[in-house]
Amino acid sequence: MGQIFRNLWADEQGQDIAEYSVMLAVILVIVVGTIRLIGSNAGNVFSQVGSAIQ
Repeated sequence: MGQIFRNLWADEQGQDIAEYSVMLAVILVIVVGTIRLIGSNAGNVFSQVGSAIQ
């Protein structure tokens, strides 16, 4: 089992996969945060417009 981990640690392709995974995770966090922020602001705008129309 230890040999498998040593091979994965020394394998440069494995490091590329880890780097891409971290970049993907960061991008997903940014996208989800942006969508949540825009969604809540859009909800407030629609509420204000609906109140103004009535």
